Amino acid sequence: MDLLKKIGSWADALTQIGISLIAFGVVLEVLFGGVNIPFWPDISVVGNIMGILGSLSGEGLLGLVGAFVLYHILKNKG
Repeated sequence: MDLLKKIGSWADALTQIGISLIAFGVVLEVLFGGVNIPFWPDISVVGNIMGILGSLSGEGLLGLVGAFVLYHILKNKG
């Protein structure tokens, strides 16, 4: 049981790190206009988020349910 708690805490920490990196990427793209960020790889965080939201909306009700479930999972983490 202790092993499962340790794995859960690692997963929680990795999720928090991922969310922080996504938020940091969005802020950098807003500040630098999305181009030539000195130490950030050549990816568009905002573009990727918009693509995910577009694919969820294209799925109709199933995408809405998926977004709702993901929102509640992340909301209950805090």
